[in-house]
Amino acid sequence: MVKLNKIYTRTGDAGETGLGNGERRLKSDLRVETYGTVDELNAVIGLARLSAEPALDAMLARIQNELFDLGAELATPLTGEPLGYEPLKIIASQVERLEREIDAMNARLEPLKSFVLPAGSAAAAHLHHARTVARRAERLMVALGRVETVEAVALAYVNRLSDHLFVAARIANADGRADVLWVPGQSR
Repeated sequence: MVKLNKIYTRTGDAGETGLGNGERRLKSDLRVETYGTVDELNAVIGLARLSAEPALDAMLARIQNELFDLGAELATPLTGEPLGYEPLKIIASQVERLEREIDAMNARLEPLKSFVLPAGSAAAAHLHHARTVARRAERLMVALGRVETVEAVALAYVNRLSDHLFVAARIANADGRADVLWVPGQSR
């Protein structure tokens, strides 16, 4: 269990931070940027929860907890050295749960005939914002995976999560009836 007695430590004042394995890295390091973006995604989901219906709020609460697990995973590089504890990892069943939820939500929706603008209800707008942050986190994870190890299941989770957030945004827009659709060239 995490125990935080002191919020500031001054150890980051020179622009470095500690990873889960004790290693120090620059705060501008790609790994730090990646898990920082996952943290940003979590915060945007928190905004969406403020106006989400109870069933969607429950899904988003679980996802927020899983994103903390993902952040812990990304903050602990796989070096082959023993850590002295079992590191947190996203697992396949979490990806599968997202898929089941996407399928259940999508079954309530009419097929799209245009792209959806990130608008509508407050919850939908925040979920669309979260979706774009999830895509950025995914891009950073791909970049990180080119130079360090990133587990494939963690990448699949974030990929699936962005789809989940898109469908959830449509659900938050009165099951898609209040979606704001793109009209190509409308203002010409």
